Amino acid sequence: MVEAYYPGRSPLQGVQLELFSEDDLRAIHYASMEVFLNPGVQVSDAEARAIFKEAGCEVDEKTQIVKIPEYLVNRALIDAPSRFVLAGRDKKKDVAMEHKGKVHWVNFGTGVKMCNYVAPGKYETVDSVEQDIADSAKVVDYLEEISYFTLSVSARDWAGKGAQDVHETFTPIASTSKHFHHIDPVGENVEYYKGIVDAYYGGDSEAARKRPIFSMLLCPTSPLELSDNACQVIIKGARFGMPVNVLSMAMSGGSSPVFRAGTLVTHNAEVLAGIVLAQLVQPGAAVFYGSSTTTFDLKRGTAPVGAPELGLISAAVGKLGQYYGLPTYVAGT
Repeated sequence: MVEAYYPGRSPLQGVQLELFSEDDLRAIHYASMEVFLNPGVQVSDAEARAIFKEAGCEVDEKTQIVKIPEYLVNRALIDAPSRFVLAGRDKKKDVAMEHKGKVHWVNFGTGVKMCNYVAPGKYETVDSVEQDIADSAKVVDYLEEISYFTLSVSARDWAGKGAQDVHETFTPIASTSKHFHHIDPVGENVEYYKGIVDAYYGGDSEAARKRPIFSMLLCPTSPLELSDNACQVIIKGARFGMPVNVLSMAMSGGSSPVFRAGTLVTHNAEVLAGIVLAQLVQPGAAVFYGSSTTTFDLKRGTAPVGAPELGLISAAVGKLGQYYGLPTYVAGT
């Protein structure tokens, strides 16, 4: 099992950053529950809407708006595990995800360009290819500081050929002995992912479920939508025993309220909607509470992931994940 860091413990001489009190977190939660009822969440996938409706949600098929009652949210939070293991091909590189205490680091992704060395002081920027995925996976495999591998770059040499996503799944799994976290999955291809993982276990689906060497990250569409792709990734991930990371990328002042508290409410509703869907499909499904939410640069029209606001939001999201008892995955600066 991979060793982890415990921030704030005396051996690390850590400090503690408390952005919210319990009352503050409770206020964000209740505001999110109000959002679930008015205006609700748009769910673009018909299968997902049917799942919500059967569970007791109010569903408007014309507008595709789903209104989620608080008791379903509370039930989902009870069912969702506070701890699960991301298995590596090498058992020594298993990673225990816990809702409080342990901190792990992963690489960033998914890029579409590589900066290649040409000569001293000279570099060229080119499209990333499948070999770049393999090479970066091997680097991450070597680095003890990085706990598992996320898709670093895209296989642009397979773009438009119909098999790009499958190559972006098989190559990382084959190139690292650590767990692979796919951060750009395609809902209609999840069966292919399952086939690859099952094949690694000799066709034993139960073994693949018990030791998931593969997990997925999906993003709601801000503000307040679960797209067809997001829903299918959640549904199939829960059914197949693949941990799912529901990660909002709301932009304060762009796709969410300009005030940080309002952005956290929007973010929270989006993530909880995905977590509720996962638990309705399979109670006890492993889920992350995820965030790459940041501010929106109103002057340049960009989403700066190096902005100090992202660090503040990530710290706040970390507290929300602890509040709900869920392992949390946040963007860094």
